[in-house]
Amino acid sequence: MKQRIYIDTSVFGGYFDEEFKEHTIPLFDRIGEVEFIILFSAVTQDELENAPEKVKELVKSLSADLTEFIETVEEAVDLANEYITEKVVGQTSFADCVHIALATINRADFLVSWNFKHIVNMERIRGYNSINIKRGYRQLEIRSPREFEKYEED
Repeated sequence: MKQRIYIDTSVFGGYFDEEFKEHTIPLFDRIGEVEFIILFSAVTQDELENAPEKVKELVKSLSADLTEFIETVEEAVDLANEYITEKVVGQTSFADCVHIALATINRADFLVSWNFKHIVNMERIRGYNSINIKRGYRQLEIRSPREFEKYEED
């Protein structure tokens, strides 16, 4: 069974960013080789509305057969608000919390992001997951695209 990965907005932009493309392009190569099912949310869609055209084209290149579109539901908003109430992050990070909550309630195998301040951060991951467990969800694996690289065997 293919792993289901939730990709946040930063990863799409990272494909074209000098600092991040070295590790982002190989992830999209694996996506193109049909290795994953992509979870794509309404939040990501909204955040990409004003993105450069090349980023929008990258999104359009995803195989519809291997993409699950996720609407923002009340359960996700409630969970996102709890992350803030419990001070995992501040109120200004609400959209980041919705990404985490959507990936959690939709049972993503991984959430992939380049946002090290609010998402891919050991202290924050512990906070998100402690709330997830308390609410009866499983832990969410949060990683950067770098961790999806394949390395040749020596």
